[in-house]
Amino acid sequence: MAVVSAGTGCPRPTRLLADWVAEAVCRSLAAGGARAEVEVVELHRLAADLAQHSAHGRASLDLREAVAAVVAADGLVVATPVLAASPSEVFDSFFAVLGNGVLSGMPVLLALDSSSPWQPPALTQVIRRRLTDVRADPMPTIVVAGPADRQAATGREAGRLHARIDRAATELAAAMRSHRQ
Repeated sequence: MAVVSAGTGCPRPTRLLADWVAEAVCRSLAAGGARAEVEVVELHRLAADLAQHSAHGRASLDLREAVAAVVAADGLVVATPVLAASPSEVFDSFFAVLGNGVLSGMPVLLALDSSSPWQPPALTQVIRRRLTDVRADPMPTIVVAGPADRQAATGREAGRLHARIDRAATELAAAMRSHRQ
């Protein structure tokens, strides 16, 4: 499984969300008797490489390795912050590098790190369209986490976020099992 974290801030709440989701997917796979190796791709580390690729069409070794890790995965977790009602620029740049069709049928769980607990449907459609452009198969459940979700370590708020994560993780684990066969 590959985990793509498109967060750029420090501390990295998007990476924290990505880790929570990846752990839930691993638990769900383990419950079904499968193991997952997890490869994390942090796009903030590739920002200069993505800009270089955009300007000159050349992919650095680090960028090629990140693409190879994503393409080789049986499933993908993509976590992106939502900035001004759109995904981060590194998210868009990375999926533009992948090109059409390269993730044919790959199941993808989308996690949004947001300043709001609700996202406009148009934003969700834009992000899903980017994933379907590379022929990925986005899972029906999208995990949206806002500041209150990250701050709630216990209680009902934390329970709601973890329930969303578990539901989405179960969907991805089932799709990964089917995708492998």
